[in-house]
Formats: sequence, structure tokens, C-alpha cells
Amino acid sequence: MKEEKIISFIRSLHKSDAFIPLHAPYFGGNEKKYLNECIDSTFVSSVGPFVNNFEKEIAKYVDAQHAVAVVNGTSAIHTALEVVGVKENDEVITQALTFVATANAIAYCKAKPLFIDVNKESMGLSPTALKTFLEENTTVKNGVCINSLTNRKIKACLPMHTFGFPCRIVEICDICEAFGIPVIEDAAEALGSSVNGKKIGTFGTIGVFSFNGNKLITAGGGGALVTNNTKYAQKAKHITTTGKKNHPFEFFHDELAYNYRMPNLNAALICAQLEQIEVFLKDKRELANDYRSFFEALGVTVRSEEENTKANYWLICLELNNKEERDHYLKFLNQNEIMARPIWQLMYKLPMYENCYRDDQKNAQYLEDRIINIPSSYRNNG
Repeated sequence: MKEEKIISFIRSLHKSDAFIPLHAPYFGGNEKKYLNECIDSTFVSSVGPFVNNFEKEIAKYVDAQHAVAVVNGTSAIHTALEVVGVKENDEVITQALTFVATANAIAYCKAKPLFIDVNKESMGLSPTALKTFLEENTTVKNGVCINSLTNRKIKACLPMHTFGFPCRIVEICDICEAFGIPVIEDAAEALGSSVNGKKIGTFGTIGVFSFNGNKLITAGGGGALVTNNTKYAQKAKHITTTGKKNHPFEFFHDELAYNYRMPNLNAALICAQLEQIEVFLKDKRELANDYRSFFEALGVTVRSEEENTKANYWLICLELNNKEERDHYLKFLNQNEIMARPIWQLMYKLPMYENCYRDDQKNAQYLEDRIINIPSSYRNNG
């Protein structure tokens, strides 16, 4: 009976008797207009006015001085790590409760992830666990943090804003500054979220976003780096455009680099999407409140933002009582063509990262056993 009530409510909320996806894109603005303009111009690859315009507009939106558009969020993280100097056998602090791209980008640099626990409230990297690890296991020599357990350099900290809920980024940045560690914000899921009115992605040295097809706004595939560091922005632009030196006709590439530049075609789509972001954010907040009113009457927690933070509610989260209840919800929702998914398996449970350092991970395991995502698409309610 309870299950039938839940299914009926979700279907009424999304006005659908068919399969309900987790997060579908919505194209109700200038998408077709801009795409046609792009096609008519013939500039559909990595050069064109929409790419340049998008970089200006996304930097303006988050209030950063610079933005660099790339092909996806993973390449944005990889680029950011290289820009701050992460090299082979260095270490990068991150969380095990994240999408695999976070850890993979570290591995692309041939560096080693250090998995530090999250806190339950934000689902992001725990400042307390971070500080404990650094104080007990590191020393700072000539401005570089050294892991006493491995004698490797810790070259970056990569916290992730889980499902668009801001992590405790102010405390994380303060702790890392004291240890000489640059912070790269994995804000792939958190465009539009903020802390004390300041946009997520602008607290660390570099912030990165994803515009995959399931994100708050989408380019089909796409990502971006934002920073206030001019040198880092120039470096990021250079290594994401194959390291080619500017010249009217010669091809000279001065370092090993990447073909990561966002195509103008994708940029046309994301420019139109960015114009609608405030409408999307408003509807998703209302959707979260609708879910909260319904599920709390059933004794089920819908995840809320912490004090002084504003989440974009990209994916709305239910917190169940235990793994058995979690699995029950996942089964009956999916069997009834309502897409629901668990939070990710912790990174150290994957074969590529099973030998990486980790602390006790008690909060991460608690959340893995209890959190599910439910349909969170924009509803176009006018």
C-alpha cells in the first residue's frame, strides 16, 4: 500500500504514466536557434563564437575572472590537476564517496588518490577528517606538504560537492592553505549552488563543472574550468588546445597536451541552456520541497542543504534507514519504471583503487548504505 502511494505520487508530480528517468534535459529556449546559427556558420568544431561567448557567460555567472570550456567534466578535472602541478607519484586528497571520474582524473596524472572520509550532513569531504589526517601524517617542507607515511608530495585537494549539495568548502580551503595544498573544487554537479551567497566553484584555486546530458544544464557533452588565476587560465587554455602556439599558419606545439576544447556546436547548446538556469533552479527547489512534504509524512528523510548554503538540488536524495530498506526502494521503484539509483560504490571498492590509502570511511559507508536518488528533472510548470 505504501509503495503504491509513493509510485502514484511520483507519477503525479512528473505528470507521466510512462518511464520516468532520473534527470532528463529540457530544451525550451534558444537551443534550436543557436544550433542552426552554428550549423549555418560552418564553425561546428573547436573554433567559433559560441565557445568564446560561453566562457564569458559562465565566468560572469559564477563571478570568476576566467573560464575555459572543455569537452567534459573529467577532462576539466584532469586539466586542473595538471595546471596546479600534479605529477607522477604525487598524491591528491579526495573522497571515496564520489563518481569515478574524480579518482580517474587523478590516475590520468599517474598520481595517487588519498581517500578521506566525508561528513554525513554535506556528503562531501569532512574538514575534521582532513585536518586529522594532515596533522597526524604530514609535514610541510619548503612550502610543500609531504605525506610522512609514503614520503610523497601531496599536491592538491579535490573535494566534491555531492549531488549539488555544497561541501564545507570554506573550512576545507582554510585547512589546505595552512598546509600549502591547492584546492580544486569538483563542482561537476553543483552549478548554481552557493555558500553565503558565493557561487560554488570559486572557493578553490580552480573549480570545474560538467555539462553532461544529465546535468542541470547540458551541452550534450561538455565541461569548464573557472579560476581567478590568470596564469592558470592561460595554461589551461593552452594544454586543452593541443599546446599549439599562436601563429597565422604554422603548426608548432611546445609541449605534450590534449585535444580537450569544447566544440562550437556543444557551446551553442550550453549558451541557450545557461540563459534558463534560474528557471531550472527555481523549479528544482520547488520539486525538492514537494518531495520533502510527501516523504516526511511517511517518515522518510529527503536530504536538505546545510545552514548558510544553497543547493541546486540537481539530484534529490532520499535517506533510508538501512541498506535493506534502500534496496527495497530501488527494486520497487525501478520495477515500476521510475528510475532510482543508489549512491556510488566507494572508490576503494573498485579494483583500480583498492590499494589506495583510506581512513575509516565510516560516514561514507553509512551514506552508501542509505542514500538513493529519485527522479529530479525540470518539470516545465510555467
